[in-house]
Amino acid sequence: MTITKNQIKFVRSLSLKKNRDEHHLFVAEGKKCVTELASAFRCKMLIAIENQSDISDIVECEDLFIVPPSELERMSQLRSPQGVIAVFDKQKRKNNTTTKETTTELILALDGIQDPGNLGTIIRLADWFGIEQIIASKDTADAFAPKVVQATMGALARVNINYLELQTELKKLSNIFNILGTFLEGDNIYTHENLSQPSILVMGNEGNGIRPEIEQLVTDKLFIPSYPAGRPTSESLNVAVATAVACAEIRRRQSTSVK
Repeated sequence: MTITKNQIKFVRSLSLKKNRDEHHLFVAEGKKCVTELASAFRCKMLIAIENQSDISDIVECEDLFIVPPSELERMSQLRSPQGVIAVFDKQKRKNNTTTKETTTELILALDGIQDPGNLGTIIRLADWFGIEQIIASKDTADAFAPKVVQATMGALARVNINYLELQTELKKLSNIFNILGTFLEGDNIYTHENLSQPSILVMGNEGNGIRPEIEQLVTDKLFIPSYPAGRPTSESLNVAVATAVACAEIRRRQSTSVK
């Protein structure tokens, strides 16, 4: 099937959030990312150059376009296009593989994460640590932005992210979960005792941290210590790195508490 100029323009337009929201679509690039996401989202358009056309044997789509590299480059958001672009319906997820073990023990809450790279990395971390649910404040970056999608490396296929009024949602969940947060004045995460229970881990904005109204709901304030103690060092960790450290320690505690 031959792709039209209007279709090329439409794919490009999905780089803007207002267009993704209006059409309920998002774009992914690269064979691995597209293949991963196709297991969870319905593919509306699959666009590939000739030597990548075999992806159509793996990914089921409504419309397939084999295009020359020059046309794919016009649609790509990457500096070095990877030969495959797919347009997915973000509202129509396929079978959900949610399991009791992964959902009831740990949830991530994101309070105003702004950097697309950080968000994409956090979603990928969530997938690695078996966290299938992320709740996010409405001012958190869009998980379906091209840069975020690429940074997740397909993890969006297994991680659900919901944008909502975070303060209200945390209040509802506070009767079920411990609410953890990372702070410079918190307790040492490696010696803090209350990490094996079902928990929500709140991670705050890159510059301002967790906002005061959310901080009031945090039951356990945690600190990731530098090494050795007292050595002059950086002021703080990148939020994605801090998320990785915190998730690793929480999952270690949860796994060792299982009889």
